[in-house]
Amino acid sequence: MGFRRLQNKFLAWLGRPLLSEHSAEVKQRGPQAHVIILDGTMSTLDEGFETHAGQVFRLCQQMGGRINVFYESGIQWSGWKSAPDVMMGRGINRQIRRAYGYLASRYRPGDTIYLFGYSRGAYAVRSLAGVIDQVGLLRAEETTVRNIRTAYRHYRKDGPTPFSEAFRNAYCHPDVKIEMVGVWDTVKALGLRLPLLWRWAENQHNFHNHALGHHVRNGFHALALDETREVFGPVLWDCPEGWQGHVEQVWFRGTHGDVGGHLGGFEEARPLANISLVWMLERAEDCGLPLPQDWRMRYPVDPAAPSVGTWRGWGKIFMLRSKREVGACSDERLHSSVRNRSDEIDESWRVLVGRSAR
Repeated sequence: MGFRRLQNKFLAWLGRPLLSEHSAEVKQRGPQAHVIILDGTMSTLDEGFETHAGQVFRLCQQMGGRINVFYESGIQWSGWKSAPDVMMGRGINRQIRRAYGYLASRYRPGDTIYLFGYSRGAYAVRSLAGVIDQVGLLRAEETTVRNIRTAYRHYRKDGPTPFSEAFRNAYCHPDVKIEMVGVWDTVKALGLRLPLLWRWAENQHNFHNHALGHHVRNGFHALALDETREVFGPVLWDCPEGWQGHVEQVWFRGTHGDVGGHLGGFEEARPLANISLVWMLERAEDCGLPLPQDWRMRYPVDPAAPSVGTWRGWGKIFMLRSKREVGACSDERLHSSVRNRSDEIDESWRVLVGRSAR
């Protein structure tokens, strides 16, 4: 099968719903930046309702052929038929496979990779990095639906095997680096905490690798200090022994929705939410991601702006609540916007007061 026909067949598979958007292929090009963005559950690209992940997608779109961008929303509520997907966390494996296949079909040696995600999409994009670390990234001419599924089956096994190593050597690039993984408030949240169901759902996903692999150069994680819903418990990074990259895990004032920009139309909270967006975009720019020159002017910030809170919309159904544990990892920091309001620092956060983050 010719490469063009193979690619068309793969892109047809890619077009099956979930909700995704991606750049058109550039036929003649030099090195490109590839940006993969996986959004959270019930996220949207509707104007004015985008999460931070959606905002990054809009910025990347404006850069034309300099950036090859792929965006996919999380699970969508489309009536009661979709309830099992939302309640039991279905769809994350398909989301990872599709993003992996798209990246493999477009990546060429010399290109740069940036991964972004919010909420469960953050968990998914970190798992995508795990697939690349554990199995490798398929060469474009080997990116078939069958090979994508085979790569993912190898990923689901506990560590490398002779078969996965043979697969990597036969079909994958010899060495692929990820310049940056940027995530907002990673949560596993692979199902609502309903009796029996949530335990079953999470057990189905215990194979996911959420450590920072040796192939990742930079990891940035924005975390929500004021989130109390236990279903949104954060998943912080583990750094393997000998890892030589750079990692920042920074706590921001606000809830899960604030830190990820998932405000559901409550725009009064946008200036608070923008703080974690601007912080992430600054890190991406430092890592070489081209952005519009005026991007900072688009996102006014105000640490005193109201929070979207935890009781709006679906938030009401989550009754198990507790403060998040902060400061357990040595790479955690308080953002300066929190430290500058020392009168509001909770006693449980004081372990981080001496750790600076701009």
